[in-house]
Amino acid sequence: MGHIFDIQLAKAYENWRRSPKGLRMESFVEQMISETLKPFKHESVLDIGCGSGNHLLLASRLGMDVTGIDASPYMLSLAKNKLGNQCELKKARAEDIPYEDNEFDLVFLINTLEFLDDPLSALEEAGRVAKRGVFIVIFNSISRYCRWQKICGLFSRNLFSHARPYSLWEMKRLLNKAYGPAPVTWQSQYLFPAFFKKIGIPLISRGISLPFGYLLGISVTLKYRYKTDNLFIKKEIGRNKSPVIEGVQISHSK
Repeated sequence: MGHIFDIQLAKAYENWRRSPKGLRMESFVEQMISETLKPFKHESVLDIGCGSGNHLLLASRLGMDVTGIDASPYMLSLAKNKLGNQCELKKARAEDIPYEDNEFDLVFLINTLEFLDDPLSALEEAGRVAKRGVFIVIFNSISRYCRWQKICGLFSRNLFSHARPYSLWEMKRLLNKAYGPAPVTWQSQYLFPAFFKKIGIPLISRGISLPFGYLLGISVTLKYRYKTDNLFIKKEIGRNKSPVIEGVQISHSK
């Protein structure tokens, strides 16, 4: 199941989200959703691990029909206060989603996989309920920022104390296990030293295609559907035998 956000961990995440790094993440997510996913108006989206509902609000502003699930009752209460009756919210685990196959056009997993014990099951469930694609945002394990935050978390509990960041290559291996050779588009969000801004070098706010940023945004286009295999009966019926229907023998005409 992984780590269910309690009040303390929820506050740590909300504080991080309101920090300059968190605000840049929100801009990065919005850019990727708009330009990479290119959602249509009234497309349905399920946000797995929706937290306090920030990305549900973003998707709603883009004209999408939104639904959210989270394992934390506390986070769901925050989302309910924020969204009201704009969407359906359910308490559920990412590894056991209470919806039908292909029920949603898109599925979001934004800073969710890092806090799960079984990310592969969550990815498989996301692919099961999605028709068009799955959008993932994760903390990047090979970035300097995430490595430093993990070290700090050893001494004082922070957002990264229980998080398990992934590199691009680790996530691609998981995606291949979950979805096979599905098309993948990705970008990363970078943090630059503060002196860049002081000496007049503009900071890049958009995602770029280098795998070392502190965030990775990955869009998976699903190319398959679950379907049954038709099995054909090949046993030959003897010509000298007449079929029997409900006990009535029917003779062959000659």
